[in-house]
Amino acid sequence: VEETALAVAESIRASDNEVLLASTGVIGEPLDAGLMIRHLPAMQQSMNEAASSHQDLGQDWEQAAEAIRTTDTFAKATSRRLTLNGVEVTITGIAKGSGMIAPDMATMLSFIATDAAIAPAVLQAMTRRIADQSFNAITVDSDTSTSDTVLVLASGMAGNAEISDPASRDAEDFAAALHDLMVELAQLIVRDGEGATKFITITVAGAEDDQAARRMGLAIANSPLVKTAIAGEDANWGRIVMAVGKSGEKADRDQLSIAMGGVVIARDGQRVADYDETPVAEHMKGQEITIAVNAGVGDGAAVVWTCDLTHGYISINADYRS
Repeated sequence: VEETALAVAESIRASDNEVLLASTGVIGEPLDAGLMIRHLPAMQQSMNEAASSHQDLGQDWEQAAEAIRTTDTFAKATSRRLTLNGVEVTITGIAKGSGMIAPDMATMLSFIATDAAIAPAVLQAMTRRIADQSFNAITVDSDTSTSDTVLVLASGMAGNAEISDPASRDAEDFAAALHDLMVELAQLIVRDGEGATKFITITVAGAEDDQAARRMGLAIANSPLVKTAIAGEDANWGRIVMAVGKSGEKADRDQLSIAMGGVVIARDGQRVADYDETPVAEHMKGQEITIAVNAGVGDGAAVVWTCDLTHGYISINADYRS
């Protein structure tokens, strides 16, 4: 790691503490630094040519998104543009991840850059807050990694007045765009979940606080019984009740309500008297599944995203090193 950082720093005439490192792949396998170092001269030449010609870097972002893939089935990249006091700024991000995905965070990498001028402290606080609402609100299989990274870098090249007040209109507008971008990247990781066939949105309300709601949502999202029921298109809402209970968070049994696909299944702790499973069963056949839970004890709320658990996940991970 140190050898790679030093080589990169020397290549771009920077100090080694300005080189930010990220890692993915099989845990514990020794990495040959030479495999990367030998490509640095060509990469440096490409960077110099791009800088001198002021060329569009869109293709470079696409190539980078492709290069960091492992078990991903597609490259993940997105961009946002917004205007701050008449100055157009851009935010672009890429990510990789498909399995071993769960907060905080996973074997997941995301690199985001903007040409906006923004104070480091403001950007750091903004990134941490939005990461909790995006990358830390997803799970594929409940497993995390020894290495995960989300980097947000700002060059200031757009020439806007620096965002130094977190309560300013510019800060709010920039945060909204960054939030939108980070949520999209996080959701792309879930949509590419290993073996996944369904994208699941779980909304929790009525929890003791927002943190409790998030933990309850993740308990549902990480339940193998819930995930396999959804893979089998079975509207087994009892498994959701089970997951709420095992979360360890407060819930009022007599106030608990559950809905799937917008159809209320249980209210006040009991199945609704006129419940008709037909529309729910139809909803389960789709690729976008929604689950809503109200714990009935407070105002806490959260949204988490996950996917189903299929035979495909087993095949991918059983054969990972084959």
